[in-house]
Amino acid sequence: MQISARVQSLAASQTLAMSQKSAELKAQGVDVINLSVGEPDFNTPDHIKAAAVKAIGDNFSFYTPVPGYMSLRKAIAEKLSRENGLTFEPAQIVVGNGAKHALCNVILAAVNPGDEVIIPTPAWVSYVEMVKLAEGHNVLVPAGVEQDFKITPAQLEAAITPRTRAIIICSPSNPTGSVYTRDELAALVAVLARHPQILVIADEIYEHINYTGGEIVSLASFPEIADRTVIINGVSKAYAMTGWRI
Repeated sequence: MQISARVQSLAASQTLAMSQKSAELKAQGVDVINLSVGEPDFNTPDHIKAAAVKAIGDNFSFYTPVPGYMSLRKAIAEKLSRENGLTFEPAQIVVGNGAKHALCNVILAAVNPGDEVIIPTPAWVSYVEMVKLAEGHNVLVPAGVEQDFKITPAQLEAAITPRTRAIIICSPSNPTGSVYTRDELAALVAVLARHPQILVIADEIYEHINYTGGEIVSLASFPEIADRTVIINGVSKAYAMTGWRI
């Protein structure tokens, strides 16, 4: 079977390779701590499971509206208001089959062949492959342990070109766990405010997995870039629902 050049350009998932290696070592009796797949160490809360069973009994089993049930989008808007201090209308919210699906949708919808996407690294392995799939160009900005794995405003400014279409910022970060402070984000926003062509993709799926004790600040809370910031979030990490799909 002929596989498209688009798919052939993608690399195999490093996460899955690490997970497979872990499974092989465990099968050999080796004591392994698997840090590859982002899997919570607790179960889905009972009230969520009960609600799912009720939904089946209530026949929530037909095609849904493409952007998601209105009741769900209203609940998400309420969550963003309650927990993040953000004001969004349900019409501004789209529900996908997980955060990866939502990210891919945004990148495919926004990035044209040859467009550049800035990705601070270390980064989740799928960002790069999604940009490749959209035939965009990855601009990787390294941030080492000496700067707590967080890029500086100077690094961001240096990475921006006339072809820059988007930046992906993940805070709290996968895989480092680093969290940008409000001041650090504000400094990055000051740079982005000077470049109105750049779409800001804020991957906030780990907002409740925070080991720093610091405040979690959404990029959409900065008015300078709010109208071109896309929030990506979900329930997999916070509520141990990695195997569920909305």
